[in-house]
Amino acid sequence: MRAFADDAANSLPGVEHIAVLGGGRMGTALIAGLLAAGVDADRLAVAEADAGRRRALEDELAGVRVGPSASWVVGDADVVIVAVKPADVADVLEGALSVLAPDALVLSIAAGVSIAELEAAVPGRPVVRAMPNTPALVGHGAAALAGGTLTTDAHLETATRLLDAVGTVVVVPETLLDAVTGLSGSGPAYVFFLAEAMIEAGVLNGLPRGVASTLVHATIRGAGVMLTDSGETAEQLRAAVTSPGGTTAAGLRALESHSVRAAVLDAVSAAADRSRELGAPKR
Repeated sequence: MRAFADDAANSLPGVEHIAVLGGGRMGTALIAGLLAAGVDADRLAVAEADAGRRRALEDELAGVRVGPSASWVVGDADVVIVAVKPADVADVLEGALSVLAPDALVLSIAAGVSIAELEAAVPGRPVVRAMPNTPALVGHGAAALAGGTLTTDAHLETATRLLDAVGTVVVVPETLLDAVTGLSGSGPAYVFFLAEAMIEAGVLNGLPRGVASTLVHATIRGAGVMLTDSGETAEQLRAAVTSPGGTTAAGLRALESHSVRAAVLDAVSAAADRSRELGAPKR
């Protein structure tokens, strides 16, 4: 995650105001990340239809303008971030269109809504489609983004800087976003699934559940830091902890005998295939 400059305006050239459509978990996480990165609250606005949620946002995001609909918050926005449920995207953008600036950048984090659909909803505007994942909620997300037909390198840089506030960002062609969904979009669930299995294995081998949970959580956190910060590949790190004829080698042999590697390949491919199905044009 790259830090913004102390002068947040210089970190986002040409961007004075940012509107987020949708005050759910991901939209709120992104606003919180921008605030933590140094963007002034008075440059941010969020639209949320639910009155109770609006009151909570006003308390949670002090100084951020909170409105009941897109038309209330996008009028002065240079960037509009679409963070509503996929089924609501078309209606929300229709409500924003009459007051949306002609050159406003529309950045969508709504899963499965194609660039073509977004461009049809906001004709003439540059569009970026992004696929984030849930660790963005704790500032350690992984996101991929793809630009539309009117999107420039400057637009992609702006979108990258915005999503940098909650994690790591890569740029890919839209054709690869389904693969991204299968890998990093669904990836946290695979890790949680593995954690569950490891905890159960600890209990099976005599550890109290609380102790097993503590050890597994710390192991996954530590392994993740080593993977991102050591400069070594996953293969190198795995080899370094695997002594010939040792305990880790025995454990890895058991995983291979149960085709765990093949199961992971199949899981990512199945999730990517399902993403393609969900994003296919409806007849």
